[in-house]
Amino acid sequence: MVEEEEISSVSLPVAAPALPYSQIEQPDAIRVRTGTPEFDRVLGGGIVAGSLVLLGGEPGIGKSTLLLQIAEGLSEQRQKVLYVAGEESVQQIKLRGQRLGIRGANLFLSSETCLERAFEEASQIRPDVLVVDSIQTIFTEKLGSVQGSIGQIRECAGQLLTFAKREQISTFLIGHITKDGSLAGPKALEHLVDTVLYFEGDRHQNHKIIRAVKNRFGPANELGIFQMTGRGLICVENPSRLFLSERPAQVPGSVVLCSIEGTRPMLVELQALVSQTSYSTARRTANGVDPNRVALLLAMLEKRVGLHLLGSDVYINVAGGLALTEPAIDLALVMAIISSYRDRPISQSTVVFGEVGLAGEVRAVNLADYRVKEAAVLGFERVVLPKSNLPLPDSPSSVKVTGCTSVQECLDWLDSRK
Repeated sequence: MVEEEEISSVSLPVAAPALPYSQIEQPDAIRVRTGTPEFDRVLGGGIVAGSLVLLGGEPGIGKSTLLLQIAEGLSEQRQKVLYVAGEESVQQIKLRGQRLGIRGANLFLSSETCLERAFEEASQIRPDVLVVDSIQTIFTEKLGSVQGSIGQIRECAGQLLTFAKREQISTFLIGHITKDGSLAGPKALEHLVDTVLYFEGDRHQNHKIIRAVKNRFGPANELGIFQMTGRGLICVENPSRLFLSERPAQVPGSVVLCSIEGTRPMLVELQALVSQTSYSTARRTANGVDPNRVALLLAMLEKRVGLHLLGSDVYINVAGGLALTEPAIDLALVMAIISSYRDRPISQSTVVFGEVGLAGEVRAVNLADYRVKEAAVLGFERVVLPKSNLPLPDSPSSVKVTGCTSVQECLDWLDSRK
């Protein structure tokens, strides 16, 4: 008991005194532009000194190509960049760089897998930006486990975080992903870093998407759109035109939706195909939207609207390969399904968005005025949206806005425009 009392009476030293919230000074974070506007958008405006960024994606999607281009853009601004490659030799990286037209005046390449030796090189070069490709190939001599193991990944990431914060070196980590699309390694890896970026897109399509799922220096869920060319990845300044460039004319089941991804409104084509099933159980297939959400909306249409869809196959697709998750896609989904079921096209000059509840009501969504303005910029003439979002401040005069309170009201509006 005496020992317990002595231990409990020991007071731990305070490393830093607590400060009143009002007296804490907050210096402005200095950002460095990379020369790639879409990448700067995803990061929140540029690279912050001492930040640790994790970039994940499928093999061959373009992670190394993008960061090599970013390194070139920073090099042109007299920023020293050290590229540590654990999977390729410096000759392989140089070969890719020549294909991309990279000069690399302030770019240093190293083919190294030992973390301690990489730190020694960084201490000699003193770069402004450090790129590690990839975190799964780097190992530390402090641990006896093999590279790529959970312990090695956690320890290497922790040391890189300490090094980046102490030396104020912006660090990029390339990470492998598993079969289910999540980053390989412990979940603590995503908690350690400041920013987590996912490289998305089908390798058979020429446009790629970078999504910020975590960002301590900017908005999360921000998107950057790129197009893959023979000279590498180039920024897509107007993704709405890209996603609508091949939209068919006057086809039932095709609806234009305005979705908000991060802080950017984007117009995309949502397609639905409803056909009589030839199987004992109707099929439900969704590409780019949540299949569970589609099932809920189909049940709502059966119960509230009276559409008999139990004997029909329903296929949903977001043209262009974009994955949509926000509730504002509901009304466009419902109208695309009804359009295909009735074999009646929706006007090509119409944009639709809104959340739909199980009672058939149409609920308000955020940033409705931004969505309407984006539709006006691209020349659309009518927008169908939740009535509770009206009135809209500074609504463009070139767009006629129609507000609906229920799905049945939307159907009545469609029927009146025969």
